[in-house]
Amino acid sequence: MASGSNRYPAVIESQLPFGSVLTSSGRVSAVHEAGKEFAEPPFTERELIRLDDALTAATRSTKIRFNIYVGDLGSDTGTGADELFPGTPEAARSILIAVSPNDKAVEVRTGRDVADRANTRVAQLGVTAAISAFRDGDLIDGLVSAVRVMSAAITSP
Repeated sequence: MASGSNRYPAVIESQLPFGSVLTSSGRVSAVHEAGKEFAEPPFTERELIRLDDALTAATRSTKIRFNIYVGDLGSDTGTGADELFPGTPEAARSILIAVSPNDKAVEVRTGRDVADRANTRVAQLGVTAAISAFRDGDLIDGLVSAVRVMSAAITSP
């Protein structure tokens, strides 16, 4: 039977890596130094597989290539997405979902060859689906939701 007191803490604050702290709620919060590579990928293998499955299914059903970008888009996220989009694979017949987590921004761009099918309404549906999961702190779920909702809303070729 538990006595209600712990003799040993689950986390010893003095042993945390640089940039990490123990919050008052008992969580460990850590930062990543700008310009340094991550020691481990930001997403798990299972999360990447979920995203890949959603992207593959969406591309097959719509015949439109879906591209995802997660990272800094600059001070003007719209301009950042505009500059990024032409360099994405098959830009003319694709959709870019760009997320700038630090700015809490989601930008969607569509290629000229698919703009009639992947229109503003479709983009708005995708952003709405993503934001709901992002508010809960789930980046992958938001991206997967956006891809699925957008692909379902796009008319067949």
